[in-house]
Amino acid sequence: MNMQLESHKSIAPYEPKKGEEYMSPEQLLHFRKILEAQRAELCREIDRAVHVMQEGTTIFADPNDRASQESDMALELRNRDRERKLIKKIDETFHKIDSGDYGYCEKCGVEIGLKRLEARPTASLCIDCKTLDEIREKQMAK
Repeated sequence: MNMQLESHKSIAPYEPKKGEEYMSPEQLLHFRKILEAQRAELCREIDRAVHVMQEGTTIFADPNDRASQESDMALELRNRDRERKLIKKIDETFHKIDSGDYGYCEKCGVEIGLKRLEARPTASLCIDCKTLDEIREKQMAK
């Protein structure tokens, strides 16, 4: 049972059966499997990075070497923070699956769609609401 070592990218897209209801137990199980694999990958990556950072710390006499090491460390920490936030979002998505809210837009309530969820299993908005949010963000940035 090597499910934990399976990459979330290697899980084949879900093929709904004819007449299958949206967010059927089989579909929910499929997306839970993807999310579990993705979460396990992120945890492994964080553990690896922490190990590398602990072992890779050297005190350099040359200020340029020190600055380069600090820059690398800052980049690594930003990446770990992004991964930590994604783990939190995955955990929130598990709660949506458990409560029966998974697969439906948080804003308008329509189906997000299997293809969108395959591409982004943590999606909480339908493509229309997400597009409107992005347009608003661009307008606010101007």
